[in-house]
Parts: sequence; C-alpha cells; structure tokens
Amino acid sequence: MFSKRIAIDLGTANVLVYLPKRGIVVNEPSVVAISVEDNRIVAIGADAKEMLGRTPDSITASKPLRDGVIADYRITQAMIRHYIAKVSGGWRLSRPDVMVCVPAGATSTERRAVIDATLAAGARAAYIIKEPVAAAIGAGIPIASAAGNMVVDIGGGTTEIAILSLGGVVAENSIRVGGNKIDSAIAEYIRRRYSLAIGDRTAEQIKQQLGSALVLAKDVPMEIRGRDIVAGLPKTITIHSNEITTAIADELEKIIQAIRAVLEQTPPELSSDIIDRGMILTGGGALLKNLDKMLTNVTGVPCVVAEDALLCVARGTGIALDNLDEYKRSLAGVK
Repeated sequence: MFSKRIAIDLGTANVLVYLPKRGIVVNEPSVVAISVEDNRIVAIGADAKEMLGRTPDSITASKPLRDGVIADYRITQAMIRHYIAKVSGGWRLSRPDVMVCVPAGATSTERRAVIDATLAAGARAAYIIKEPVAAAIGAGIPIASAAGNMVVDIGGGTTEIAILSLGGVVAENSIRVGGNKIDSAIAEYIRRRYSLAIGDRTAEQIKQQLGSALVLAKDVPMEIRGRDIVAGLPKTITIHSNEITTAIADELEKIIQAIRAVLEQTPPELSSDIIDRGMILTGGGALLKNLDKMLTNVTGVPCVVAEDALLCVARGTGIALDNLDEYKRSLAGVK
C-alpha cells in the first residue's frame, strides 16, 4: 500500500494541511491550550484561539510557533501529531510522508527541529521546503523556467522575499516582520494615543477592517473596546482607518527595505524579467488593503496579489510533495 502524503504549512498564525487530490483539508489557528496541572492538551486550533486572553490560571493558551519557527518543541510536535491523525481518519496502516515549509531565513538548527518534530509526530519521512519557493509554486509561477520570478510571502511571523529561476533561489531575504508585528504596532499605537489596552484579537480585527497601506480618501471609523490604562475600567473609543495607516507605517517600511535589498542582489538579466513579470504577493499579509499599490509606487515594479494568497504556501508544499522528483532541487532538507 502506498504511504499517504501530507503537506503542512506550519505558520505562525495558521496551520494549513494539504492532501494531494483533495486540496486544503485543515485551516486552523496555530494555537494550543494546555492544562497547567498535568500538561495535558485541552484544545488545538480554532477552539484554542477562542481561549486566548480568556483562560483561568489552570489553562494556558499559547502559540507554539514564533516568527515562523518552533518556539515550543513539545507542543509543536503534539500539534503536528494531532493534524496527521485528523487527516488520516484516526488510524493508518502506514506512516505518511510529510513535507513542511519553513522560512527562508531559518537556521539549520531550526530546520532540524522541524524535521525532528515531524518524525516524532509519526511521519515516515520528513521533507523541508522554503516558504517563498512553496508560495511561488502554489501561486502558479513556473519556477523551473530560465526567467526570473519574484515572490513576496507575508505571513504571520515572517516576510519572505525571493527571486527564483531554473528551480532554485537566486536571491532571497527573510525578515521577522509579518502580520503579528503589524497587530502589535496597532495595539501599541492605541495604547499610546488613547491609553487603552486591547488584546491581540481586537488588534487583528482592526487591521482587517481598517488597515490600509495607503491613506484612504474616505476615513472609515470603527468602535473598539478595551481597558482604560489610567482608570483600569472598560472603555469604548472610536478610531479611524488613516490612524491605522500611520500606526503600521514603520513595519511596512521594514518590508519595503527587505524587498529593495533583494532587488539590489538580483542579476541584471533577471531584473529585466522582474520588471516584465512583476512581483507576486502571497500570504495573509498580502490581503492588507492597497499594499500592492504601495509596493508598486515605491519600487517601480508591478505588484500583483496572488489568487487565494492565504493558501499559496500550503498548496505549493502539496504540489512539491506530489511531484518530488521534479522539485527535488528546490527542497531545503529531507530525512
């Protein structure tokens, strides 16, 4: 019997699982809730995210991945095992081959931790692929061609930028700035400006509803609730979209600088290809309003948001796993 193949996008914000011929079968937050008393896992995914900031002393809800890499090995291993069992129907006759994507800037130690956690979770073989390579494959970019292709993957913990040609990475950059840092910048701005403390979930909602890389002609208002830092009491305020544009400007500037650094490393022949083909934006961060327009303005390179940007990395990881011989050169590690 052929071993089942499972592709996992082990993201800082979300875990996505892809099965060949079935597509994305799991898309849940990377959150695990644990009982403090006996170290037992109480909830994983969406159920655990509901507990963030709301747990009693007996339970802790946390994200075992930070900046795209494993921050808590044991919990990450348990999370991978949970999802392997979930997509295998709870039982399996043979252990699956699993491919996991990692940030381009992950160290050899961090890549080894992912491989070890995957094997310990029940995989027969573990493969590692760099996120920008997986994102490019998932976005339908022909990375095996002799032309230059540029992908910018903005995830929860990292932003990955790469120039790809002939199936390999010609130039790349990985910075630990992503959706989570943008959320933190929003929360910090509201704390300073209004003396109001808000939670991670509220900051994320503000980003999704009001966030824009460029100032909007119509300044959209939003009512938010939090805790008044001075009085210590619940408080409701109204904020506006253009305030959020100001709040996240510094984090977006870091992404711009990282993109410029990659463009400066690009060979001239490939640079002309990039001008013709543009850069492709993937990941959840690509969904920030007007980000594509802003990047086009500041770099002079046409910028397009990939279709289903959030799913590109998981889909590309699955396609690479399903066509191992074809993408062998593009892998970052295997065991």
